[in-house]
Amino acid sequence: MRQNIINVKIISIITALALLGDSMLYIVLPIYWKEMGLHSLWEVGILLSVNRFVRLPMNPMIGWLYQRIHFRNGMTIAVLLASLTTFLYSLEGFWLLFTARCMWGIAWSFFRIGAFFFIMNVSNDGNRGRFMGTYNGLYRLGSLFGMLFGGVLAVLFNVSVVSILFSILSFTGLIFIFKYIDPSIKTSNHLPKSGHITGHMKRLIWNNQHVFWTLTTGLVIAMIYQGLFTSTLSYLIHTLHGNVMYWGISFGAAAIAGVIQALRWSWEPWLAPWFGRKSDGPKGRQPLLVGTLICSALLFSLLPLQLHFIIWLIVLIGIQMTATILTTLIDALALDAANQTTQRESVVTFHSVATDIGAALGPLLGYFVYSYLDMKWIYWAVGFILILITLRWMFPWKKQQNTSLSNQNVSN
Repeated sequence: MRQNIINVKIISIITALALLGDSMLYIVLPIYWKEMGLHSLWEVGILLSVNRFVRLPMNPMIGWLYQRIHFRNGMTIAVLLASLTTFLYSLEGFWLLFTARCMWGIAWSFFRIGAFFFIMNVSNDGNRGRFMGTYNGLYRLGSLFGMLFGGVLAVLFNVSVVSILFSILSFTGLIFIFKYIDPSIKTSNHLPKSGHITGHMKRLIWNNQHVFWTLTTGLVIAMIYQGLFTSTLSYLIHTLHGNVMYWGISFGAAAIAGVIQALRWSWEPWLAPWFGRKSDGPKGRQPLLVGTLICSALLFSLLPLQLHFIIWLIVLIGIQMTATILTTLIDALALDAANQTTQRESVVTFHSVATDIGAALGPLLGYFVYSYLDMKWIYWAVGFILILITLRWMFPWKKQQNTSLSNQNVSN
């Protein structure tokens, strides 16, 4: 138990170092897109989305690969790709940045799927939420420092200097890999038969409501939080409030967005494991999930309103808190669903695919709607969608789920 949680923390630190450049880009690109060689705002949406679209075909391939290689080899590939990608952010031009974002998509698939497989194999029903919360909380320290210092350093110096610095820090993840990760560790001992996964997963997703709604909820939460909210926050602040003056100091949209985003990553190392442990309790994850979804629907509905700036900041902080809870719960629920099936690795891989689809759609939908409609409509639509998801999770499906699993076992 102790060694397993230590390994989870080490994996989280390696991932955090790799995340520095990606998180920095979400803050600086919507503001400094002209300085980075772009010619229109829609190019920003494409660059912030393309890494997710790349992961859609790559996730099943990397999930298949992780069942055949040692875990340390996969993490090494991830770190090398992440370091090179972050360095390329120091150069200008749409197609160069486009290539870099595609490379980052591959790197993140290696990080994410590898960590999911590892946690799935070392956890049980009594500690899965804690392990998942620890992983999510610690690796988001990379987002904390990437967004906070990325936004500030980009103002003091320039994007190129920050990108090179973060690239070097990402490369140091190799030290942790070769010093702490046992080269004999594998993420799975199960090798599925060729051509079996696709048909099995189709039956599993459509016949098992728990799996279906877990994947669907993961897609929606990723679209809203990882895609739409993260990629448009600095633009939203700039549009609603511009430069904010307090105590005679002007705070730019990029700096404010960096601080707001960083608040979440500063509390996640403590709160994410705490909420994970709470969901491991006898009441399960569903009550906490339903309550948080209701709160998030209300907060997103308030977001586009012209509120006093302090009140508006409280709304933003509330949204960040719900993001911490929902991300931890959905990932834990995905591992719960996976452990109820005979194709655990496949369910985890499809969960990654679903969240990547959602995260990829977020920036594209956000900037597309901004081009034609008032921003309030997209956030009110978000609130409505969250209410619909909440209504489905309020009703149990245990009986039908067990029936599905029985049918699945008979078919096997």
